[in-house]
Amino acid sequence: MTKLNSLFSAVFLLIFSTSFAQKSDVGAWYMYFGNNKISEKFNFHNEIQYRNFDAGGDLEQLLIRTGIGYDLTENNNNVLLGYGFILSKPYSNGVKTENIEHRLFQQFITKQKFGRFNIQHRFRLEERFFEEDFRMRARYYFGLNIPLSNKEMLPKTFYLSAYNEIFMHLDSPVFDRNRVYGAFGFVITKNLRIEAGYMNQIQENKNRGQVQIGFYNNIPFTKN
Repeated sequence: MTKLNSLFSAVFLLIFSTSFAQKSDVGAWYMYFGNNKISEKFNFHNEIQYRNFDAGGDLEQLLIRTGIGYDLTENNNNVLLGYGFILSKPYSNGVKTENIEHRLFQQFITKQKFGRFNIQHRFRLEERFFEEDFRMRARYYFGLNIPLSNKEMLPKTFYLSAYNEIFMHLDSPVFDRNRVYGAFGFVITKNLRIEAGYMNQIQENKNRGQVQIGFYNNIPFTKN
């Protein structure tokens, strides 16, 4: 419990520090990722991300994503078909605007384990529907988790997390953005963990940092 209290104290300090971030260009993302096994092969993915220009109520983007996946092999290879609703509120010449996007996506995830290194590759293709536009984008994600206080990702284990993700348009300009992330996490139970970290997002004309707080909930399939 002492370790858990220390982690939540660190999370609070991260949130508190970002409340003064309007003058710097650092935002805050609060995220929930759920993965529910609905059979031995199928899973239901659900997530919500609340992204702010600061730590409070200056909404930058609300993202809700869901999908149905299928395990090609047990625990290691999964294909998924999904849908996302994205409400964006960017600033244009100092005035806040509103954009709505409907997104279809297909992805393939494969996982490997080398010693303490838990590695994940994700390949995703997106069809993005805007009010007056349509775009397609490909993404490649490479991530890893490294347990610290145990050799495995067991309950009450602290771990390090990192990823790099590149986004590429299927038309010109090809490069969209690149995200580099590092975090400190804690495995609360077998199926629940929390992370607090920092992500740097590089785009063609800007470079912006994001403090991120993420909850990950995996619900296994239970036979009746």
